[in-house]
Amino acid sequence: MFFHITLERNMQLHPRHFGPHLRDKLVAKLMKDVEGTCSGRHGFVVAITGVEDIGKGLIREGTGFVTFPVKYQAVVFRPFKGEILEAVVTMVNKKDFDAHFVFVFMPDDVLFLWWDCMQMGFFAEAGPVQIFVSNHLIPDDMEFQSGDMPNYTTSDGSVKIQKDSEVRLKIIGTRVDATEIFCIGTIKDDFLGVINDPGFIELFI
Repeated sequence: MFFHITLERNMQLHPRHFGPHLRDKLVAKLMKDVEGTCSGRHGFVVAITGVEDIGKGLIREGTGFVTFPVKYQAVVFRPFKGEILEAVVTMVNKKDFDAHFVFVFMPDDVLFLWWDCMQMGFFAEAGPVQIFVSNHLIPDDMEFQSGDMPNYTTSDGSVKIQKDSEVRLKIIGTRVDATEIFCIGTIKDDFLGVINDPGFIELFI
């Protein structure tokens, strides 16, 4: 989900940038340092939409750098449990050895599986967010197919999930770190699953 919020950040600037274009230099540095980053509290910073205020600078002893408190507005993206997202599959994976799972029980008894330890399923991206869908959260009628392009395919071959497929999924768990957000998704529900199969389109071109 996208939000438009106000944030604050202390920006350090080298003395060589002091002059009539000081504000422009600060704004340019702010955009370079902040856009595309992730805060566990606020989510992914998509874009800075404006600078509300730049406070008085404080000289740092021994360095010459000056720290300016900056208040700015930004569009951020943060996924929530239960949210429906459309994502692009980046990798379909199934290991030949037993998976090592890390179990974390959420307050509402939903089982969260740490994605780095999962071995079966697929990874997908929804904007800056990476989402893992476990084999157990894929419909039972879809089976893993190995080969040059690993995929999950229905028994009649009518639906296929492979790299670059577009899927609609639901977030069922998130883990928030200081600089990252990890998500677990499912397509094992009504109106979820493949919405665009590039392999199918290529077959009929």
